[in-house]
Amino acid sequence: MTQEHDPVRDVENIEVSLLLEAIHGKYGYDFRQYSRAHIKRRLRHRLLCSKMENMAAMMHRLLVDQEFFDTLLLDLSINVTEMFRDPWFYEAVRKEVVPLLRTYPFSRIWHAGCSSGEEVYSMAILLKEADLWDRIQIYATDLNEVVLKKAKEGIYPIEAIRGWTRNYQKSGGRESFADYYTAHYESAIIDLTLRNKVVFADHNLVTDQTFGEMHLIVCRNVLIYFSRQLQNRAIDLFKNSLVPGGFLCLGSKESLRFTNHEGEFEVVSDEAKIYRKKMNRTGIPGRASARKGPDGQV
Repeated sequence: MTQEHDPVRDVENIEVSLLLEAIHGKYGYDFRQYSRAHIKRRLRHRLLCSKMENMAAMMHRLLVDQEFFDTLLLDLSINVTEMFRDPWFYEAVRKEVVPLLRTYPFSRIWHAGCSSGEEVYSMAILLKEADLWDRIQIYATDLNEVVLKKAKEGIYPIEAIRGWTRNYQKSGGRESFADYYTAHYESAIIDLTLRNKVVFADHNLVTDQTFGEMHLIVCRNVLIYFSRQLQNRAIDLFKNSLVPGGFLCLGSKESLRFTNHEGEFEVVSDEAKIYRKKMNRTGIPGRASARKGPDGQV
């Protein structure tokens, strides 16, 4: 017995596909392989907020109104985060990753899909407390220029600090969390020394290529919004951006299991979703080659 078609749903699917093609053609952002359920939820939310009749009207507006598209881009991007989110993950990084980072004379860390920067600064604090501060460079990338600007500024609502302090303590933090920010009226401003160690850059996991040679890549809670094909594309990009023996950290609901690249990584922590790229045939761990990284360093 064949399943009956829902004409309304069929029309919506076509409209969504055309809208995503319009975004790609006009602005160069490619959401066509993102999870369609996620895309539909976010588009329906913007449709309701904007009081437009249908997706066709939304498509026309985004093509002629840059400001509306910027708003829609924020809807479609994944920007839910906090400092030391999932404290047990950072605890695992301290235990499993930091000792091996100490074996390198210099390490590059890439936060892919960094959103507004909270988790980037969390990793910066962790590495500073691990006495790796003079031997690291952190790169933070996102496709959304609005959230990148916020991440660069490092200014967050003061009311979030209490929860972030608890997260920091649970993650194994050794100092006073208050040492890493300055309270100013209703805002908390991240310490400048932390910001000086981070290079922020525009990078799209859907369309852009490898990002230097990294010893640690963190991309948490981004792949769950991608289709399986796009997940495999992103993981291939991460694999090619890592030195042999480099680490890849994913979100709690993400995994390399059943992907095309599962066999190219070993599991460091299944609970924390930390993986390590397998060594080359000679068994030599990840020593960066002479190819330049994103900062121009060798």
